[in-house]
Amino acid sequence: MPTEFTPLLSLAGGLLIGLAAVLLMAVHGRIAGITGILGGLLPGSGEADPGWRAGFLLGMIAAPSVLLLATGAMPAVEVPVSTLALVAGGFLVGLGATFGSGCTSGHGVCGLSRLSARSIAATLTFMATGGITVFLVRHVFGG
Repeated sequence: MPTEFTPLLSLAGGLLIGLAAVLLMAVHGRIAGITGILGGLLPGSGEADPGWRAGFLLGMIAAPSVLLLATGAMPAVEVPVSTLALVAGGFLVGLGATFGSGCTSGHGVCGLSRLSARSIAATLTFMATGGITVFLVRHVFGG
């Protein structure tokens, strides 16, 4: 299972994520944690500001369409696992975000930049867990 690394595209993506996080903090005083943004749209969340939340999520969803308009091609997406594995992975990510009091974007992008001890611990935990998982899947289980 080869891993593709595209330094320039990765840098551009990271810059855009950082810019979005900075702008959201500057304009709305809010952290760009996706689980918190999505959770604030759910009924009963008690959040009174659904407009920017919906706009932020819509922008994430619409990005491939913007790429299609700009380049004439959709991004290639390859998923080398079964639907069951995707569902299980999604469940585990949701569980981790719940117990970790946030997601990778909230802790890894916004929390680290604020030097939050909780975010540093969470980021170290999910990075180590991801590394261990890749090692196990590729070298122990033969994926």
